[in-house]
Amino acid sequence: MKNQEACDFAKVAMAHWGVKDTPRLIKNRENAVFETVAPDGTRAALRLHRPGYQSDDSIRSELWWAEALVASGMEVPIPIRTVSGDVLASISQAGRVASLVTWCPGTPLGQGDVPLAESQDRQEALHTALGAELARLHMASDIADLPKGFVRPVLDIEALLGDNPAWGCFWENPALTVPEVDLLQAARKKLRSEIRNHADTGGDFGLIHADALRENVMVDGDRVRLIDFDDGVFGFRFYELGVAMSQNWDQPNRVELAVALLKGYRSQRSMPGNAEALIEAFTVMRGLASCGWVIDRYAPEDPIMRSYAVRAIELVRRWL
Repeated sequence: MKNQEACDFAKVAMAHWGVKDTPRLIKNRENAVFETVAPDGTRAALRLHRPGYQSDDSIRSELWWAEALVASGMEVPIPIRTVSGDVLASISQAGRVASLVTWCPGTPLGQGDVPLAESQDRQEALHTALGAELARLHMASDIADLPKGFVRPVLDIEALLGDNPAWGCFWENPALTVPEVDLLQAARKKLRSEIRNHADTGGDFGLIHADALRENVMVDGDRVRLIDFDDGVFGFRFYELGVAMSQNWDQPNRVELAVALLKGYRSQRSMPGNAEALIEAFTVMRGLASCGWVIDRYAPEDPIMRSYAVRAIELVRRWL
């Protein structure tokens, strides 16, 4: 969907909330996301959900989950109901559904492929805060009494490393050379063994945000808050931490940032003794998944295809 089309559909969508507004486009990727106003005049975020990415039931489950997290004391965006009292609106002209959620204050922790701007001490402090927030998310999710019909995707070993991974067959990225494919396959085999061992020894598995990238971590003073739960799944809790570290792969202080993230998590929740090795393995896992994610989204010759391949290769070489 082109940007102008998205903006036109966004204006139509706001009628379901009884609001006349021209929403401002923030991003147009998996979903088209806009800044707009709620019926009470406060800032809000409108999402036009990508067709076929999540079912209506899955989106409703995500929004229920957000309300459960807030009920447990967290601060995350929660749904604003339409004039008819629903959390979703059907935009038939766009073949999409829309949701409106409360606005989260702050600015993003950073951007992908852009070095973090803050001092190293500040970066580490924010990663400590992020680790603690992710631990709180996991604890709150574990005590939530999930309603009948609650549905979110499952990102288990097969979905990560099976013959048809949820994010695409990363070893089929057309930007890879034959030796590089062999390297990623070797990493796939090793990762499968290590993650299986983690699972068999009681590895923590449950609801996770699964997309705690810099753009989805809002910084407000010394506080961090998570936004955009659209990728939320039942998955390994260490995958959550690997996602958070995946954009730090080329940071000179990446080791210190990993230590800070684990420190924050441990301040709220216990971790296994091999946490340092696990976060490294799951960071590689996210790099591989992203290498597969781009395959269906960009042309084979697009330079971004190679950039994701390079990141996966470098992560694997360092790890192996």
